[in-house]
Amino acid sequence: MIDIVNFLFEVGMLKRTPRTGFQFLGSGYESVAEHSLRTVYIAYVLSNKVKDINRERLILISLFHDFLEARTGDLNYMNKKYVTVDEKKALEDAIKGLPFQDEFSDLIIDYIEQKSLEAKLAKDADNLELLLQLKEQKDLGNPYADDWIKFTMQRLITNEGKELGEVILNTDSTHWWFDKSSDWWVNGGGK
Repeated sequence: MIDIVNFLFEVGMLKRTPRTGFQFLGSGYESVAEHSLRTVYIAYVLSNKVKDINRERLILISLFHDFLEARTGDLNYMNKKYVTVDEKKALEDAIKGLPFQDEFSDLIIDYIEQKSLEAKLAKDADNLELLLQLKEQKDLGNPYADDWIKFTMQRLITNEGKELGEVILNTDSTHWWFDKSSDWWVNGGGK
């Protein structure tokens, strides 16, 4: 049980591990855990758009896709020009002694190698989560978000991911809660 408890403490590190790309964007903040949560929701949405998909596998890959960053940190694109991470060594050390190490390893290796459709969709979910963040920053006035958006869109792999990406780009990030056509904002719901 101690290995399982240590694993759960390690998962907690993801709440305190920042996504470092926002340093270069100049605005926004997100922990790896926050990123992973919305990535899982996106994976769920994508699983409803694709036939013959192993939904559970897609969701689990998406949930665990950045787990190793508890050990390696989140390397942004500038870091990756100079730093190489031994993900397989980090994985080996992280799962040693866990009763579910084979399944966990299989999911992470699949994500790293991008061989299955589920791994490709999980990668799209990962990039779509970034795209949502970038669209939010763009809508708040960050002039650099447009360049990042362009490159993030180019990283999308599946037709379903690309389609969802286009809708994200064409949707105001406040639209879900700020109904500008309503007089509620003037009257506060009262008459």
